[in-house]
Amino acid sequence: MNRADDLLAILRDLIAIPSPYPSGNTATIAAYCARRLQAAGYAVQCPASGGVTNVVARLGQGKPSVVFNVHADTVEAGEREAWRGDPLVAQLRDGRVHGLGAGNCKGPMAVQLWLAEEVARRGGPKHGEVAFTFVGDEESLGPNGLKFLRDAGHIEPDLLIVGAQTENQLVVGERGVMWTRLTTLGRAAHAGTPEAGDNAILRMLRVLAHLQGDLAASIAARNSGGKQATMSVGTIAGGSNTNVVPGQCTVTIDRRLLPGENVDAAFAELRDAALAAGEPSGTVQAELITGSNGFDSGRGGAGVAAFSSAIARTLGAPARFLEVVGVFDGRYFACDGIEIIDFGPGEGHEGHAPNESTPLAQLEQAAQIQLHVLQGLLGVV
Repeated sequence: MNRADDLLAILRDLIAIPSPYPSGNTATIAAYCARRLQAAGYAVQCPASGGVTNVVARLGQGKPSVVFNVHADTVEAGEREAWRGDPLVAQLRDGRVHGLGAGNCKGPMAVQLWLAEEVARRGGPKHGEVAFTFVGDEESLGPNGLKFLRDAGHIEPDLLIVGAQTENQLVVGERGVMWTRLTTLGRAAHAGTPEAGDNAILRMLRVLAHLQGDLAASIAARNSGGKQATMSVGTIAGGSNTNVVPGQCTVTIDRRLLPGENVDAAFAELRDAALAAGEPSGTVQAELITGSNGFDSGRGGAGVAAFSSAIARTLGAPARFLEVVGVFDGRYFACDGIEIIDFGPGEGHEGHAPNESTPLAQLEQAAQIQLHVLQGLLGVV
């Protein structure tokens, strides 16, 4: 088979293995990757955390350590009627591979698996180490995927290449993300005598109105290098029945942080603003759900130079640097002083959509570009 056939075959296999969140079970797809990588000659581990199975495969030793990463979990397929075919059966139509995860992120995953096997077939790195990591828990922003591998010391990259839908261009910086839960407390009562209670939903509305004042304006004024700080209310829940004055109300808030902003400081800022809304002491509570800082690797590193050269060589045009709306797993290394690059085939808007697809030609190009990168950085021949 030629390269396109090889990539399509791998992607067909990956799409056929369910790995949706929820439940986030990646054991079967991890076992598939581990078998292929062991057969290719890699030293393979499958570290698990919180019910999530990950794969770490290494070849070579020493510095630099070039680590590839991509997440194996997907969202659910959603309404089956919206799909032209079975979302777990890859279909090639008009030069695009369709199927659940074809873009986000099993397309980049197929390229990395092909690349791992090709590097081994060529004898591996002449110096340094290459590692491939396939992880879960990305779609839930959870701690049991790449964050776990980092915190447990399973990988210590000098260059981290995260598979993402960048249309084979470069992302070298991301915003951070912070999720906060605000709770307002009141006193339940019969709706026929609302004055006997203390309405927690109305209290929440006052708190949110306060946040939408000075804090929202301050956040909206923050930007850096094309990146915008944001704050968005994502969910609201309160009350038990229409005829009951609600005693509790909860909202969740998504806050996107600029590189340089800190999760702890951003949470403290939001919490303090909520507590300053003028409500009685103890009736407003704030909880940090999850968060990670953003990063900006800059454009002067060895990885960017290698990718820029490989992109120009393969595509016949200079590399472009993109800004992304979402976040990928590289942010867990934001404070480690390493070079982080998001790269891969596919368009960002295809992810999480019915009939998700990625261009087969971009899969081929991504494979060639990343092979050139390893030829330059690790002496792969």
